[in-house]
Amino acid sequence: MRTIRQLPYEHNELFKGEISRRIPYHRMYGKSYCVPALTVYRESELAELQTASEAVHRIYRKVQQFVQRYMPDEYLVERLGIHPGLLRAARMEAEPDGITRQDWIVGEAGIKCIENNTDTPTGIPEVAYLEGKLLEVLSRDGMSADDNALHGPSSGMDEAIQSALTEFIHFYSNKGLGTKVYFTCYDWHIEDQTNTKYIMHLCEQAGFEVVYAPLEELEIIPNEGLYHRGEQIHILYRLYPLEYLIDDREEDTGLEVGQALMDMVADGKIGLINPPQHIITQSKGFTATVWSLYERNEQTPEFCGFRLFDDRELEVIRTYLLPTYFEPSVFMQNKEPYVAKGIWGREGKGTHLIEHPQSEEMLKGALGEVEPAQTDNPDLLHQADGPRTPEQEEAAHIAAYYEGQPKIYQRLWPMQSAEVQTEEGLFHGYVLTGIFVIGGRFAGVLPRIGEKVTGDMAYYCAAAVATVPPNPPVI
Repeated sequence: MRTIRQLPYEHNELFKGEISRRIPYHRMYGKSYCVPALTVYRESELAELQTASEAVHRIYRKVQQFVQRYMPDEYLVERLGIHPGLLRAARMEAEPDGITRQDWIVGEAGIKCIENNTDTPTGIPEVAYLEGKLLEVLSRDGMSADDNALHGPSSGMDEAIQSALTEFIHFYSNKGLGTKVYFTCYDWHIEDQTNTKYIMHLCEQAGFEVVYAPLEELEIIPNEGLYHRGEQIHILYRLYPLEYLIDDREEDTGLEVGQALMDMVADGKIGLINPPQHIITQSKGFTATVWSLYERNEQTPEFCGFRLFDDRELEVIRTYLLPTYFEPSVFMQNKEPYVAKGIWGREGKGTHLIEHPQSEEMLKGALGEVEPAQTDNPDLLHQADGPRTPEQEEAAHIAAYYEGQPKIYQRLWPMQSAEVQTEEGLFHGYVLTGIFVIGGRFAGVLPRIGEKVTGDMAYYCAAAVATVPPNPPVI
């Protein structure tokens, strides 16, 4: 079980004042999201996570370039699920790296990277700011020597973000796009707005001119440019998924504004942060692609004239990644537990655990053929048959969107359990460790404690590293 250090405060005592202003979404969905506690990692675990995450990132970058150069459009569309309208931009090769977050399971069975979030990773203010504030509180009010031996693993994240942004801006400036950066997201979405403005302020501190331009205020003139209040945009940071953007249309005219924007990106008129190439690595089909190339590494010379992975890279894949396929037959034949994931799944949506592959019901769930829920309450059944509220309609639409996606199938890896005190009482959950890799380097840790499928109801429980072993129990 993962060690959790509870802070000597209730939620409302801690998340107020400056902390509440900087992290206004410390409560979400009617409950606390941030908890007054710390997820404790050993120094040896952090060292391995740092080395492993950077090594895995290099492999992701290598396979991304392989896909761009050698895989046909049909593969990107059918296997990775990339919209045809994104292909030109996705195949653009750029030198700068971006802001990415890998999701890792850290436990007794070893550490494994299970997902890669490269298009619109969030959780940045929590890791870059809140982690340090909570450790300050513990340093001030801690009750034991062990408390003073804890430090934060993410103290260099602000600098890493500024360095990555600077590299992007110089790259785009050399292409004639200037150095002024516009930052956009949906203004009504507090979490996205806070993440966007946090990065924007770091960019401003690095010496660049910045403008916050909500998505609602942007105007596109096809083949001409993207505008905000009459000013043309040349560099755009957007916290808005490309798989959504490409389908955007103007309601009154039907103008395909998403396609128009991506055409201008592909034509070099607009520089995006994160870059459009990240749509390749965002697709969960990319994870299956990496594993497929790993299993066929000796065949790659016949296809492209060279062996894709060297022996060291093969060892990294074997050690830190999981078998992942486009169909579940291997796991079903071996009766091996696995996970089914929609290729654009986010926050656990479209994900199913198949812990007993021989179970037909679980397989149906994995394929999205979920049977109607059974209940002994006739009122609930009546409500289910009656008209839906707008919230229920939206939830049903979202569920259908994720369940209808093509899926990949990944070996199920055991998560480490944890217990954390919340306002609702003691929560028994499982730890998912997010690792930010920014500009190709380890930058920070985002631990969340939730169910076996980590969703948007999971708790953020900031990371801390123990510099000395905890005191042994008194016998």
